Parts: sequence; structure tokens; C-alpha cells
Amino acid sequence: MQNSRQNPLRTVDLAAMRDEAFQAAVASESGQLLASCYQCGNCTAGCAYTHDYDIPVHQVMRLVQLGHRERALSCRSIWLCATCQACTTRCPNNIDVARVMDVLRHMARRAGHAPEPTVKTFTDGFLASVARHGRVFEAGLAAVFAIKSGKPLQDAGLGPAMLSRGKLAFLPHEPEGQGKAEVAAIFERFYARKKQGGGE
Repeated sequence: MQNSRQNPLRTVDLAAMRDEAFQAAVASESGQLLASCYQCGNCTAGCAYTHDYDIPVHQVMRLVQLGHRERALSCRSIWLCATCQACTTRCPNNIDVARVMDVLRHMARRAGHAPEPTVKTFTDGFLASVARHGRVFEAGLAAVFAIKSGKPLQDAGLGPAMLSRGKLAFLPHEPEGQGKAEVAAIFERFYARKKQGGGE
């Protein structure tokens, strides 16, 4: 049987697959010491959504360590993460794993990856609602999401019960005083930074 030295086509060149610029960018944007992750699996064990992930959290961390940019940014897991901080709380090396997942999601957006389009649609609608009203307008967000997701009747049955319990309002409740202007200023700073190439 031929060994890998005799048949180089049977080997995996990990060095060639490594994107060191990606590693450095994730470390810089997250502010985390990624090399300190030793794959204990505590983050995955504490994740409430791991059953829906295509790649468990600890393996996402490993992909980042190995510099496998495309695999990390194209996975569903980073979009399904609820940022509940369970992974961060359980990490024995004090890595803010949830922050790393958030950074990967932003990088994926910039790279055009959206394997969970409905999550992106909801996130975009939520932020647009906050930018417009100073806080989320739930009924408006629900209507926009229903139309843009292509499933206008999916949650229609929840409407009457939520309205009867005062959980939905027909008109937006905007912050009083300078609240709305302060929120608008945050978005203005963000869009100015984005225009200058500061990312998303």
C-alpha cells in the first residue's frame, strides 16, 4: 500500500487551506485569544440550539483556529446562534465564544453568505424598525417579515391572542424625549463607518 509520501494526492495540505488573515481578523474583531480554545466541548454541551446546528460550536471555533474561512462563514450555526451566552459562561478559558459567533455572522454578511435567509430577513427587518422608530414596532416587523419571507400566513393565528393580551399595538410606541434621536445617531455612526469601509 502506498504511503502519503509516495502518493501526494491522498494527503490533505492543512497549511495550504489555512487563511491566516481570517484568523487574525476574527481575533482582532472579537478581542479574544482564540488559540486558548483546546476543544473541551463545554460550549457545545451548554448550547440550547446545538441540535439544529450543522457544525457544533466547538468545531466552529476549531475551523477559525485552522483558518478555514469559507467553511466557517458558510455554516448555518452562526446564523442560528441565539447569543444566549451559555457557551461564554461555560468556557474554562474565559473566551467570549458568543462574541466570536457574532463576529463570524457579521463577516458572513460582508462576504455574502446567508445559509439561513429567514434569519437574515428577520434581523434586517428588526434593525430597520428600530432605526425608524427608536425601538422595535412589533406589528410592523411581523408584517414586513411575513411579506419578505414569502410566508404571509405562517404566524397569522398568533395575532388575535397577542392583540387581546396587549402584546401587539397597531401603532408604534416611540421613545419619549431625546430617545429616538439618540438611537438614530447610533445608526448614523454605524452607516458612516460602513461607508468608510469599517464593515457591517
